Amino acid sequence: MGGCFSDVKGGKQAVGGAHHQERPINRDADSNDAVELFNRSRGVFPLHTSLELSLSATNLLDRDIMSKSDPMVVVYVKKGHGKLEELGRTEVILNSLNPVWIEKITVSYQFEVVQPLIFHIYDVDTKYHNVNVKTLKLEDQEFLGEGSCVLSEIVTKQSRRLTLNLHNRSGRRGLRNFGTLTVHAEETMASKSVVEIKFHCSQLENKDLFSKSDPFLRVSRIVESGGSVPICKTEVVDNNLNPIWKPLSLSMQQFGSKDNPLVIECFDFNSNGNHVLIGKLQKSVADLERLYKERSGVNFVVPSSHGHEKVSKGQLFVDQFNEKQQFSFLDYISSGFELNFMVAVDFTGKQCVVFSKCLSFPMYLHDLILNFLTASNGNPQQHDSLHYIDPYGRLNSYQQAIMEVGEVIQFYDADKRFPAWGFGGRTAGGPVSHCFNLDGTATGFEVEGVQGIMTAYASALHNVSLSGPTLFGPVVNRAAEIAGNSLFHNNNKYYVLLIITDGILTDLQETTDALVRASDLPLSILVVGVGSADFKQMEILDADNGQRLSSSTGRVATRDIVQFVPMREVQSGRISAVQSLLEELPGQFLSYMRCRDIMPLTDRAAQSSAPQL
Repeated sequence: MGGCFSDVKGGKQAVGGAHHQERPINRDADSNDAVELFNRSRGVFPLHTSLELSLSATNLLDRDIMSKSDPMVVVYVKKGHGKLEELGRTEVILNSLNPVWIEKITVSYQFEVVQPLIFHIYDVDTKYHNVNVKTLKLEDQEFLGEGSCVLSEIVTKQSRRLTLNLHNRSGRRGLRNFGTLTVHAEETMASKSVVEIKFHCSQLENKDLFSKSDPFLRVSRIVESGGSVPICKTEVVDNNLNPIWKPLSLSMQQFGSKDNPLVIECFDFNSNGNHVLIGKLQKSVADLERLYKERSGVNFVVPSSHGHEKVSKGQLFVDQFNEKQQFSFLDYISSGFELNFMVAVDFTGKQCVVFSKCLSFPMYLHDLILNFLTASNGNPQQHDSLHYIDPYGRLNSYQQAIMEVGEVIQFYDADKRFPAWGFGGRTAGGPVSHCFNLDGTATGFEVEGVQGIMTAYASALHNVSLSGPTLFGPVVNRAAEIAGNSLFHNNNKYYVLLIITDGILTDLQETTDALVRASDLPLSILVVGVGSADFKQMEILDADNGQRLSSSTGRVATRDIVQFVPMREVQSGRISAVQSLLEELPGQFLSYMRCRDIMPLTDRAAQSSAPQL
């Protein structure tokens, strides 16, 4: 097999149909590797969900003299810089103060982004009724009212319906009733049905000279135009003419219906991207189900240069065929599942870590060094410290991470009470603690809302001395304890721990062991690195290379639960902290729910109340 690429192993992974695919696709993959091109196929782990917004209103203002208002809604999303970006417009409803619009507004729901929506309602002048609404000049229409919300407020409702009180442009209702606007969100996915299929082949033709072929399957859907669109591929099985692949999970959205024809191609993988076709065949999902029930195989065919097809002795078999419902992140959240936010802040001093490990000092001398050298975090009273609280309100790196991530997570937490800890600091009159309550009390580890975290953090800077070393293990274990205890009461909670750190881990193996144990629990860990330290250890914990963490006893993590981003890349404008940190969270959440066959609450209740036959 010719050619050699650095990410050959990545190129051999399944794409688009793997049963528990957790890691996002590398979209910067080498374009010469043909297998990596399949990453762009439909059905790859989604970073967003398409929603349709349905709108209706009641008791709108009547701006017309001889008739009623002719309302239209314009929907905007507010971007980070405050600018409004228009998402779409409804049609105009004639003479109605209680309109129900038919035209839907499509919006891409992104879990990792706070998406403020603004709704403007206008009374359209009759002379514009035959004009395309997209071309209407809004300044020529009469303003009826404005409503606003965050998209996550809608999707977290069990009904996915939210009613807003309308107001004037200044945000006030005054004595005047501007009416209400009701927004209903629906996922555009036509069906949640999923088919899990496991293939194997026998007697494949060998395409290699000095070894056996390295086969993989590619599945494509035939489209109306006559071409085909790849929807998934299996992993590569090395050096095997009778390969057995891991199950593929195909959604109805990918294959359309069970009768739609699919093209299944078998290739011999080559690291240079020139994969050799071993054979192909065309079968629908219904045909594959019959093959499974009959325990029979089907022969591949090989196209020839003369336009004829040669029947190969190689055969495809279906070893497993299972239909089930594949629930989305929104299904769980809207049914009552909660994300519970926790935060842990680094109060360590890096230079002190070096001295305490290398030299034996008397305690009084140790404290002198500790007060003099406070690491890259710096003296919190100095302007160049990462912990410096700006009296003019400018957020430091720690505050920025708390606010940006917390503002997203808090929408999914019912009581908005968050456990908040510090680690690596010396509390007043006490020893160094690697998991202390941020509010300074012995028992009150929970604070009220994101602002409560900010207040407790600012207060702790006056009461806690920076120390060390940097240990993640204790706070990970504390978060895991809370997540584990929740299983004895209910399983509709999922926990998210945000760790904000400036230094290099001293307990890398202990932290790894804690993360491997926690991978069985409803827990994800988001790590933000602040300052200029070398964060290679964090990248190891992130496990974005596709290799799951392994403990000191050899146990492999059940799933990836860590995501890391260095704040310096955020501050340089290269990446968004929220998007980088939270884009993997829905997938980690779903991997936990699916591997334990946990259904949304509404579907679970319906199943338990169904009559037993």
